[in-house]
Amino acid sequence: MNFEICTDSVEGALAAVKYGAKRIELCAALSVGGLTPNIGLVKACSNTGIAVNAIVRHKEGGFVCNADDVLVMKLDIKSIKDAGGKGVVFGILTVDHAISELNRELCSYAKSLGLEVTFHRAFDFVKDYKSAIKKVIEMGFDRLLTSGLKPKVVDGLDVITYLQENHGHEIEIQPGSGVNPQNALKIAATGIQNLHFTARKSSGGETNLGMGELMEVDEDKIKDIVDLFK
Repeated sequence: MNFEICTDSVEGALAAVKYGAKRIELCAALSVGGLTPNIGLVKACSNTGIAVNAIVRHKEGGFVCNADDVLVMKLDIKSIKDAGGKGVVFGILTVDHAISELNRELCSYAKSLGLEVTFHRAFDFVKDYKSAIKKVIEMGFDRLLTSGLKPKVVDGLDVITYLQENHGHEIEIQPGSGVNPQNALKIAATGIQNLHFTARKSSGGETNLGMGELMEVDEDKIKDIVDLFK
């Protein structure tokens, strides 16, 4: 089993190295689903030796983008590559919740830089997942991060199973959202070879003035999940 740890810190990257994860998905603002991390963080995490796949999502609140957004995303992709990133994670939808053609340009550009490309959980908002996965594959994405169209992946295993059985030979299907030591083996029973999960917990420190909650790496969660597959 390949493990991808979703993190927002160098500490998370170091924990991923410690427990043998294959890569991290690096994000800022995990509380809103993840936004593009700053380049200093990309570089620092890359220096730990872990493969860094960085999310490319510069604004919260949805996945509909225009040409100006694509320009911003291309600039971010180039910066991530220059900072040592090994891959990028993004996804653009139309207003009708279909896979946008704008993804094609970004995917092609990222691959021209030698980056691997993951279509992220924007996929979980599509109306027709059977046609959507075909388009994602046709555009050249290497991997799909999905919760099976549900808030938590354990409730979307029918979709995960369909995607793996019908398209797992064409694209890596990587379940994520709510993966934990209690359900990881059940999710793995769908036949997937990649698991994605966050590993952070409240530090218990005070937070004030609307600046967000202080979080720290949950190494026990990483260890407990990894140990299930030894």
